[in-house]
Amino acid sequence: MGTAETLPLKFERSARKGLTAWGMLLVGVMFVLAAYTVDPLANCNASGECAPWLIPIAGIMGSGATVMALGLLMANPRRGYCIEPTTGDLVWWKNRTTRDSGDAGRIHPSEIVSIWVDMRDERDSVSLYGEGSDRLPYFDEELLPWPYDRWAEHFQHAYPHVRIDKLD
Repeated sequence: MGTAETLPLKFERSARKGLTAWGMLLVGVMFVLAAYTVDPLANCNASGECAPWLIPIAGIMGSGATVMALGLLMANPRRGYCIEPTTGDLVWWKNRTTRDSGDAGRIHPSEIVSIWVDMRDERDSVSLYGEGSDRLPYFDEELLPWPYDRWAEHFQHAYPHVRIDKLD
């Protein structure tokens, strides 16, 4: 069993604290503003080719992105994990809002066999495997602080029986 100094105790992110929803809102508003400020008939390049249909499409795309971002910010879905102090279980959740508990899972660290970390692509991925080589659902890189391999090593330091399968 790990000690309090070595345990990764808690990590949580929400739409309001993350950059994704705010970035989507910014890009959406910029597209909407461009649709209202650019004259479709003046949308021509140096050779005289015009595409007036691009301006309304930009407005529609911007409106869609703005509405989706506002929906995320209003619902404020949360994701994260914690080590429950009373049982010592690793508890994780995704898409949790004030109205819905979202997707969740729990396992005692003694039942975790390995942490699989794939850092070969530009989008790193993480999976957690329990006894019987079963991949634990809903536990992935969205729930963890970056860099994921450092988190896995920190977790392994707290629970030495856990194997790390790392692909570089």
